[in-house]
Amino acid sequence: MKWLWLSALTIILDQLTKYIAEAELVLHNPVSIIPGFFNFTLMYNKGAAFSFLSDAGGWQRVLFVGLSTVISIFLFFWLKQITKDDDQKDNKILQIAIAFILGGAIGNLIDRALTGEVVDFIQVYYAAYYFPAFNIADSAITVGAGLLILDMFLETKRGKTIKNEK
Repeated sequence: MKWLWLSALTIILDQLTKYIAEAELVLHNPVSIIPGFFNFTLMYNKGAAFSFLSDAGGWQRVLFVGLSTVISIFLFFWLKQITKDDDQKDNKILQIAIAFILGGAIGNLIDRALTGEVVDFIQVYYAAYYFPAFNIADSAITVGAGLLILDMFLETKRGKTIKNEK
């Protein structure tokens, strides 16, 4: 489980930055970091990505905790299996991708399980166009998903190269 440390680091950074955000920021009061582009703004999200189901009345907490738990277990065993598989154990991009997604999933799972909502504090915007606030866990999941996509393209290319060699 060579890359599990990356999941642990992601969880620690996520929880630490959320703790600092809650201690230092005032709810919905932006602190400009890069004027016209980037703020720290404390917000809470009871829903999923882009506040999906945030107004559902509370049942979504159980759904998202359950879903996140199942996904985290799946990712853990997938990462474990890859490190044992001779054909995949040198596939660092795939292992890093899964480790980031696992760490991000657990980071947000901790929030949902403890409070029923996820702490978000990173806000990117341009003029009056605001991207939904997010956190370190969300960033790790996004980077991991991007690496998974990259790995799929590289795997397709490797497969074509092997066919051409035969």
